[in-house]
Amino acid sequence: MPNMLNILSDIVGPRFVSDSPEEKYIYSMDPGTMPACEPDIVVMPGSTGEVQQIVQAANAHRVPLVPLGAGLVLSGLSRALKGGIVVDMKRMNRVLEVNEMSRYALVEAGTSQGMLQAHLKKHFPKLKHSAPDAPPTATLAGNVSIHGSGHLSHAGGFHSDMLNGLEVVLPTGEIARLGSCAISPYWFARAPLPDLSGLFLGWAGTTGIITKLAVKLYPSYPLNDVAVFVCEDAAIMPDVLYRITGVQLAEDVTAWMTPKPDWAAGFLHCNVNYGAQTKNELVWKRNLIRAAVANYIDAKTGGFLPLPGMMKKRFLEVPARQLSLFADVRKGGGFEYVGAIMPVELFPAAYELGLHIAAKLGVSYSMGCRIIGVNHSMMFFYAYAFNRADPDDVARAQRALEETNKSAVAMGGIPWKAEAPAQKEIIRNMDPAMFDMMRRVRSVLDPNGIMNPGNWED
Repeated sequence: MPNMLNILSDIVGPRFVSDSPEEKYIYSMDPGTMPACEPDIVVMPGSTGEVQQIVQAANAHRVPLVPLGAGLVLSGLSRALKGGIVVDMKRMNRVLEVNEMSRYALVEAGTSQGMLQAHLKKHFPKLKHSAPDAPPTATLAGNVSIHGSGHLSHAGGFHSDMLNGLEVVLPTGEIARLGSCAISPYWFARAPLPDLSGLFLGWAGTTGIITKLAVKLYPSYPLNDVAVFVCEDAAIMPDVLYRITGVQLAEDVTAWMTPKPDWAAGFLHCNVNYGAQTKNELVWKRNLIRAAVANYIDAKTGGFLPLPGMMKKRFLEVPARQLSLFADVRKGGGFEYVGAIMPVELFPAAYELGLHIAAKLGVSYSMGCRIIGVNHSMMFFYAYAFNRADPDDVARAQRALEETNKSAVAMGGIPWKAEAPAQKEIIRNMDPAMFDMMRRVRSVLDPNGIMNPGNWED
């Protein structure tokens, strides 16, 4: 490894490589409960060419590589489980192109959600991208690669569905472009070519390093509003979501349940965010959304919450700050976020599961779901805050995490951005032929097994 430090210093310069104890400590964990795993070296490349040289050197010396975006995944996917080098992509953060007519942006892999959002607001105010409920420092490449979702997911699906193309450095050092960019100067689509981008989506950095990507953009409306449907019966929520999404006028549909503040305890809330070009269009959309659930309003089993101005403003924030505020409710900076992708009809069972685990283990919780597409699926989340300075609190959150993941699989869902233990739970329940195919693909792309080893392994 001392020799590797010198090699990396020659590639990126001494300012952007380190093996100091404090650097390795910072890069050993994320805000979740997974135990720390220190890398041997941290390096920050500034270009695709530097990434290529780093990968070639690591491959030649059989040194593990761990790609890192912002380190906010919460499930420890960027920990160096077997040591080696963490490749921090934050220096590669340029917005390279915005195609206003075809509505896409081409960015480097270290570009954060906040950077693109600010760039669009300043230079292309009629466009926006789908932002996750994460701090603005979260990277676009990280969120796309884990099949993330955001505030336009009802309209556009997972963030991986909004991907037009990739540039990647393969584990052996080759550079490849996937999508229309493979043959065209335009990054407009993955179709109609064979779609190889899936080799780098959901793989937890085990198949290569993304260096550039193009993401779809959407109209940014001058007028925006939110309607909040409220009920007390989880059993009706699948039908409520089905009816609201069936109108196809919203950009984002999310449900949330929390014991705090007191006025929210015991109720189920469904936020319906929508925008318009004119006030008449906004009113028209509002009326159609309300009409979709008129039967529940007439039966007095549900209704829309009157929103004071400050509360409405908070619900219209992108990214939403409420989840980040909840993250430190126990103090000590610990936060675990268990997402499960599942059919919408499982909402009542998923909700009851969250209440059961929180009561059984005594953890602070917040729950909810984001609808993906036109009710095609949901990302149901269980957020557990904990005090990192309290070992018992950490252990409770870890037990909640493990029990939630196992129960989600048993229910028919799939844990999202699964940490290493949850990956093993998924593998145990996976079609053996699929897992065998995954191993074969990895062996072809990464014959020396250097890419984020310890993930997607049995």
